[in-house]
Amino acid sequence: MRFLSNRNVIFSLAMLTGLAFPQLAPWTEPLTLPVLALVMTLATMNIPDDFFTSFRSLLIPSIAGILMNYLILGGATLAMSALIIHQEDIWIGFVLVAAVPPAVAVIPFTNILEGNLTYTLAGTAAAYLAALIIMPLMFLFFLGMSFTAPQKLIMIMILLITFPVVASRIIIRSGIHNRVAPYQGLLTNWGFFIVLYTLVGLNQETIFRKPLMLIPVATVIFVSTFLLGFLIELIGRFFKIHQKNLISLVLLGTMKNQGIAGGLALSLFTREAALPASVSSVFLILFFMWLDMKRHWKSGL
Repeated sequence: MRFLSNRNVIFSLAMLTGLAFPQLAPWTEPLTLPVLALVMTLATMNIPDDFFTSFRSLLIPSIAGILMNYLILGGATLAMSALIIHQEDIWIGFVLVAAVPPAVAVIPFTNILEGNLTYTLAGTAAAYLAALIIMPLMFLFFLGMSFTAPQKLIMIMILLITFPVVASRIIIRSGIHNRVAPYQGLLTNWGFFIVLYTLVGLNQETIFRKPLMLIPVATVIFVSTFLLGFLIELIGRFFKIHQKNLISLVLLGTMKNQGIAGGLALSLFTREAALPASVSSVFLILFFMWLDMKRHWKSGL
């Protein structure tokens, strides 16, 4: 049971299962958005009711979260994809990745890497609120007529952002969270299993039959994770940013919510448009593992 509740095992199993047995992916595709709504509800349960009462202490991390997620990471993703990507569906996929807020995983990842959890919470919450404005603007500016269902986007945003926040408040105030809390990690990890399996499974044919298509996609994502993370850490150390805050900045500046990007791609566009989200999911896991290994090396464990 401990093995099957291990996050890295679950993520790896999702990717391997999607590559080896993709037949069920069309059946799990309709489940991606409801599962993401559940995962987001579980994640926002970690935000206390009085979280926004201390405005001054949350202002800087909130601004930092928006800047790191959209200006730094989103800007790097769009710049690199504009230079390298020439296929329209793949370009749309990268616009979706750039437009979504941070990965839900940045919150538990911050805790594991011993970063500033409050800093990450504020930055993530602010980025999700900003997404209500930034996402439609990016769709309009970058996709133009390619985006033909704005009402569907609004419904998805309500399902994945507004609804989880409201639902989490209801769960907390009703006292149900005490019974849900012991299973929160397990439900989150296996929820991501369904999403990752679906994204990889639906793109299995592309991954095996069009491997050359993966090279430019992987290049863009490598630059926007490993290389960008290295630069953020280097600049942060130069300006002597506190290590805990720097960990939060690195995560907020390298990890997008590929689940939402993939869900949007599958709901609004083509399966190929979900390829950047699928590959980004793999790199997210690899990058986190790399950060975790670095932490152990530095601590001498």
